[in-house]
Amino acid sequence: ATKNKYLDVHLLLLLTMLTGTLLAIIFSIALSGDVVEAISRAGNLSDLPFDENDHLSTHVLAVPAGKCGSLLLEDTVDFEDGSHGHQWMELEGEAFDSVFGHLGAYADFSSDEVTDFNTDCLAVCLEKGTLREVVARPLPHRYFLQGKVDQDGDGMRVTEASVQQFVMSDSCAKVEYGFVNYHDNPIKMYWISHSGQQVYNQEIGVGERKTSFINTFIGHKFEFYDSQPNEDPLQNELLFDWIIPNHGIIGFKNYEFPHVPVEGVERQVQQTLKSEWRRHEVVKRTFSPLAFDKGRLPDDLYASLGAYWYNNRDVPHVVHEEWGRHKGVFVNYWETDVNFIQIPWHLKKRWQRRLRELVEAWTGVELETTDMYGMREYTKGARLLSHVDRESTHAASLIVNIAQQNVSQPWTIEVHDHADRLHEVVMEPGDIVYYESAKALHGRNTPLQSGTYVNLFTHYRPLNDPDWYLRDNPEGTPEPLIDVGTCNLVGKPDEYSKGAVQCQNSAIGPHLSPSMFTATSADDMFQWWKSVGPRDESVEDNDNEEL
Repeated sequence: ATKNKYLDVHLLLLLTMLTGTLLAIIFSIALSGDVVEAISRAGNLSDLPFDENDHLSTHVLAVPAGKCGSLLLEDTVDFEDGSHGHQWMELEGEAFDSVFGHLGAYADFSSDEVTDFNTDCLAVCLEKGTLREVVARPLPHRYFLQGKVDQDGDGMRVTEASVQQFVMSDSCAKVEYGFVNYHDNPIKMYWISHSGQQVYNQEIGVGERKTSFINTFIGHKFEFYDSQPNEDPLQNELLFDWIIPNHGIIGFKNYEFPHVPVEGVERQVQQTLKSEWRRHEVVKRTFSPLAFDKGRLPDDLYASLGAYWYNNRDVPHVVHEEWGRHKGVFVNYWETDVNFIQIPWHLKKRWQRRLRELVEAWTGVELETTDMYGMREYTKGARLLSHVDRESTHAASLIVNIAQQNVSQPWTIEVHDHADRLHEVVMEPGDIVYYESAKALHGRNTPLQSGTYVNLFTHYRPLNDPDWYLRDNPEGTPEPLIDVGTCNLVGKPDEYSKGAVQCQNSAIGPHLSPSMFTATSADDMFQWWKSVGPRDESVEDNDNEEL
């Protein structure tokens, strides 16, 4: 059981005053033994606390089995097993090898030479919500390496820290939490101190643009009051109270989609596709033979992205994305819910930096980050109209599939290559698709048949070059793959990403659409959109029943 160290110390002092030092010493020895035994041990990763969905059910502060556990208890006075939502665990055997083995050779942690946790021990904070298959690979800054923390895992930003500083940093207990308000009025936010005092924090305005993120700690409590009708918010309605559990976001009420008359949609789609076709012809520079490729997230990135989604996958964390007439008809928000989970700034920067390295390796070009958007959750019946992205900022991009729930049929990402041939790529959670997003038309025109589908989008351009798209390809750029010879359908018409179409030039890859559709105009794109759309009017009704 977790012990209150402050109470234990006070009891020890009281025993000393009342009965002398002997009983106090005996109590101290018993207390020390009890606390050491309180740290759980894991010999296999399966011994970690997972929930029914195979995600970590709590945050874990893990150390090597041996001397480090007892040193942790001796050296720390400001936190304990269970503090800030972290369960302490000692790792040995397969669990130790999986979590710490990749760091290299370290001393025997049972040795008498291990005397100071801050200089002799390792630790790691495993994030609640992490999927079992990647739980052994947290982001580098979550490791404590004998008094040092390697922020990016490349040795370039290494900071010194005590274990207490480590635990109280964004490696463990310090998190970012956001608040988006769709209530009728601005909301007044108060932090509740340990003594119960209500300390004013900020006003949260209405709408996505007024979303506010703060740095706080797991376990901190906040209260949210209506700003109307009284001048003193504490005299108004208490709308919500919340204890911070992890990195996250909370929405107050929800955004309401404006209605779009069904009879006007086809005309808007046709006009939009004409514009997008013209735009994709403007971009001169290319980066790859096909304008896209498929890859996989490194395990530590998938662990972090997946945990954030899992911890924020339900209401009140998920809200409607702000779609309406002002954003066009790219997503069919008038037929289905399009949901949104905003992501915090500092965590976003960590993800952007690592993802940029992947895109730089794909393009062979030094890039700068221009945008990261998401997480967007599509629901049953969702369609994404083929389009290209903003020319000045979206040169090379990534689609990251974070999660899929109850998806019964593959929902392919449709990408047109440099010859405007259609490719349909199947993605699984943790998969990424690189694509030249201002050049290659891309979308998901076939409706999502069931469940939910969660993506993140991140965008880059050549360093310090907003006019990159007007330039010719520099020397060494791979030639666009235009002529691939004769192609034939050798697989099934609904077989995607498995080489159902084979061409004389195998460089075309396995994702060519079984439809063998090649667009030559915006009208072709419009006919494609119509041909793969819902066959009857029941989609909207079915969606409403499910949502």
